[in-house]
Amino acid sequence: MIILTCNVRTAQADDGLNNWENRKDLCARVIASRNPDVIGFQEMDLIQFRDLQDRLSGYDSYGLGDTPVGYRPTNAIFFRRERFYFVTGGGYWLSETPHVAGSKSWDSVCVRLANWVRLVDRPSGREFRLINTHLDHMGQKARENQARLIMEDSAAYPDDFPQVLVGDMNCDDQNPALTQLLESSWRDTYTLANGGGENLPTFHEFKGEQDDGNRAKLDWILIRGKWGPVASADIVRDADEPLYPSDHYFVEARVTAYSEDSGS
Repeated sequence: MIILTCNVRTAQADDGLNNWENRKDLCARVIASRNPDVIGFQEMDLIQFRDLQDRLSGYDSYGLGDTPVGYRPTNAIFFRRERFYFVTGGGYWLSETPHVAGSKSWDSVCVRLANWVRLVDRPSGREFRLINTHLDHMGQKARENQARLIMEDSAAYPDDFPQVLVGDMNCDDQNPALTQLLESSWRDTYTLANGGGENLPTFHEFKGEQDDGNRAKLDWILIRGKWGPVASADIVRDADEPLYPSDHYFVEARVTAYSEDSGS
């Protein structure tokens, strides 16, 4: 199963050459080239949602609007129609009132939320859950509490129930917001596939590999529960310089649906 997490950079920003209108075809081509089965998007505006729906055939989608009025599927999830049965979906706001649409708390600058879907993988017959999120980019207290809410939500499921958490966490693996996830039941697919070591940066501000040493890995694919081996994980650096699909590199993981005799 090929999983992608893609912060596509809001279409509302004035990014000059890298405005959405200029990069939407490249963005779709890079995503399609990876042949993903499921995709978690962040910063997705409605126009981006429609553009990528048109360009990525064969996918169904699920995504809450981030505010009570209008529709901006900022954390939309795409999943391959022929591969999965859709079981159910939901979501919540990463705030002290997670059931209140458009709410934010702590020192969060933006409204943040998490969507989730439960899917049945047709080839293996196994059900899993995917959560897609985007933690706050400024508020450290908010990031930690937002991660805590996701931990509490995922812990409601049995320990062996397979779950995936994808998203832009706006922090590296030294930040308490992420370490609390990694010190619980969540495991990083990139580390599992590549044997640990350095986590290469994913945020590049449309500059590609310039100043990589001053940047961090902000985008993550984590798993918990019973999975088979992580076959590979990669940071997708494809571009048509100076045009980039986004100001973030996308991240890919290839995970194996678990089997009854798997110890993973």
